[in-house]
Amino acid sequence: MILRGRAISKGRAEGPTVLLSTPFSFLGGVDARTGSLLAPEEARGADLKGSVFAFPCGEGSIVGSYTMLDMAKKGTLPAAIVNERAEPIVTTGAVMAGIPLVDRISISLLRDGDRAIVDGNSGTVELPEVEGKEVVTCVLRKGDRILILRRSEEVGTFRGRWAGVSGYVEAGEKPLDTAYKEMAEEARVTQAELVTEAEPLLIRSGQVIWTIHAFLFGVKNAQVRTDWEHTEHRWIRPNELRDFDIVPGFERVVSLLLSEKGR
Repeated sequence: MILRGRAISKGRAEGPTVLLSTPFSFLGGVDARTGSLLAPEEARGADLKGSVFAFPCGEGSIVGSYTMLDMAKKGTLPAAIVNERAEPIVTTGAVMAGIPLVDRISISLLRDGDRAIVDGNSGTVELPEVEGKEVVTCVLRKGDRILILRRSEEVGTFRGRWAGVSGYVEAGEKPLDTAYKEMAEEARVTQAELVTEAEPLLIRSGQVIWTIHAFLFGVKNAQVRTDWEHTEHRWIRPNELRDFDIVPGFERVVSLLLSEKGR
């Protein structure tokens, strides 16, 4: 799976991912002599040397840039850095130390220990051991309720969990065409009005990153009949989703589509 971000500091390197969920300061956050993390407490002792160091953004003093340069001289610096948002301290340090830096990558798509290849020339992060899959999710809305379906034990993923109408986007197929096809096959719905669609959403589950093309459809008198992929269906209010065991990212998809509709 290749994630596309923004190239900040050039170069290409790979290594195991060391992941933090909070902003990080190189000044005081790492032992420059060894490359061992000092903070945050839950990551204390992690070895940055030769790693792909991923964290949301940098913080702290500009002296952090010189800490990075010092680590480069000592051979304890990470091989590459991945940020959600690059700021001047880490950017300056990465350029001075000559290591690749890519930002605009959601760290929610990374895991500790992932083998990652960071290309600071093209602005990409490749995860060779993570598979990418492209799907559609259709949220059908009738009045103030949306349709959810419970996945059967015969499907390949997320058995027994609740979701919208969904399916894989086949090679050469447009996501909207897939959406109409899946509604007809899975719910026997052939009359639906497209209300809005969201920007593709990336969600990670295990060793798969799902690219979700989400669509909101309005229906009036639809008589839903499920196929073998589902065992039951319900019309619920969106705020009731928390009461169901839903597939990863579905609540976020619904929220995003409904907010798009309100614009």
